Amino acid sequence: MPSPPALSTGVPISLTINGTRHQLRIDPWVTLLDLLRERLGLTGTKKGCDQGQCGACTVLIDGKRINSCLILAVARDGAEITTIEGLSGSGELHPLQAAFVEHDAFQCGYCTPGQICSAAGLLAEGHARSRADIREQMSGNICRCGAYTNIADAIEDVMQQSDHAREAAE
Repeated sequence: MPSPPALSTGVPISLTINGTRHQLRIDPWVTLLDLLRERLGLTGTKKGCDQGQCGACTVLIDGKRINSCLILAVARDGAEITTIEGLSGSGELHPLQAAFVEHDAFQCGYCTPGQICSAAGLLAEGHARSRADIREQMSGNICRCGAYTNIADAIEDVMQQSDHAREAAE
């Protein structure tokens, strides 16, 4: 009697993470956050509340900001994901990272990767036109240290630099 075929464990998925294509087999219940941190060693994305309420786990999926703790990795098969580690492709700080340093927009730093990824998504969306817009659209990212004023300063600075660069190019 022939032996039964070996069962392959996990669901095959393909993700592009920070520009690198990954072919993976994962259990269907694994969140994107756990895949990034535990399987791929990308620990810049933080696990805060694990319920989608704090924003510490924010990453960009196909350019949109998403709480990675709420997404099953298998549901994003084929997606392009950018984490804090991949935000700057040139080895230099991304303008938002530099602005966070310049404006002292972090204290303990735990929420900072999620704040920066969310801010990158906010700027790419192009809906924020004022400081009030920035504060409203960043409201899903909590900072327990209370660095909100400096975070808004950093984002506003980068938004104004982008506006000036766009005007100069026109």
